[in-house]
Amino acid sequence: MAVLSIPDLNITERDPQKIREFMNARGIFFDQWQADVVFEDSADQEEILKAYESSLSPFMEAGGYQTADVITINKLTENYEAIRAKFLAEHTHSEDEIRFFVDGEGLFWFNLETEPVFNLLCEKGDLISVPEGTKHWFDAGETNPFVKAIRIFIDMSGWVPHYTESKLEQRFNDFRVAR
Repeated sequence: MAVLSIPDLNITERDPQKIREFMNARGIFFDQWQADVVFEDSADQEEILKAYESSLSPFMEAGGYQTADVITINKLTENYEAIRAKFLAEHTHSEDEIRFFVDGEGLFWFNLETEPVFNLLCEKGDLISVPEGTKHWFDAGETNPFVKAIRIFIDMSGWVPHYTESKLEQRFNDFRVAR
């Protein structure tokens, strides 16, 4: 289950309904879907997408999304440190960034500028849509990363990061989610 944190206010929230309300009030779509399929490490993209087709198809059709793929990050991911550094820098996208976590976890950070920076730890079953132009960054974890998520796009080129160069993310390097 997701965990919402606002470090500067020392707030942690675990209630899914309160998290949904908080995120949705800020224009960030958050929901929880059933993620009860267990995949072998060897599961390929087609197998994972097929397993969730009944949920994905109506969601994609309603939003005008054209394509989906699967991203897997784990301790065997080549050049993980470089990949992690790329995601850790504050950035925006020219398209919504949508992720459905079928396994593992990842930490999305948000800088909306009108309020304190907050983050959301997404775990298996969590669906998040970060609106186009929203300043954010993502962390799959410093050690032993594990993320298996379906990414949904209108056009994959919209997922190219546009870095803000703010370096705000460095202020939160030592933050750990309270479990």
